[in-house]
Amino acid sequence: MLASNFLVPNGTFIAELIAFLIVLFVIGKYVLPPLNRAMQERQEKVRAELAAADEARASAAAEEEQRRAALEEARARAGQIVEQARRTAEQVRSDAEARAQEEHDRIVSAAAHEIELARQHAVEQATVRMGEVVLDVVERVIGREVDAQVHRDLIDQGIAAITGQGTPGPRRNGEPADAADRQPSRAGAGPNA
Repeated sequence: MLASNFLVPNGTFIAELIAFLIVLFVIGKYVLPPLNRAMQERQEKVRAELAAADEARASAAAEEEQRRAALEEARARAGQIVEQARRTAEQVRSDAEARAQEEHDRIVSAAAHEIELARQHAVEQATVRMGEVVLDVVERVIGREVDAQVHRDLIDQGIAAITGQGTPGPRRNGEPADAADRQPSRAGAGPNA
């Protein structure tokens, strides 16, 4: 009956227990430490990789922030450059307009001066030519040669009357214009008239 009671240990049980304890000791002494080391190394490796990933994420976020800041700074700088270029272009344009206006005014002034000189020259030539024509006409009317130097006042009065530049003024010796006009043949009759 003793053998049939399972609660009472027998010899095989003790041998199995000793074998189990030996295997447990061997596993605990020789198998588990390398496994624990490998697991710890693996945990450390995973922990280091996670830390590196967190560090890389933080670094990427910082770099992204720096990139955004640099991009904003570049945009602001580009805006300043564009504004400066616009102001410079406006200044150049206004300077060019001012120089062009000055050049225009100078050219117009020079042209007006040249026109005035040409007009004066034309008037002088016309006066000289008219004097010659008046002398010709007087010589034909009188039938004698008239000395231009002697009758200069008469010639000037005739030219002034023809061109409409003024009313005839007093003649030689304070003689009124009407008297000189009534006596043209006497003025042309003699060399000392």
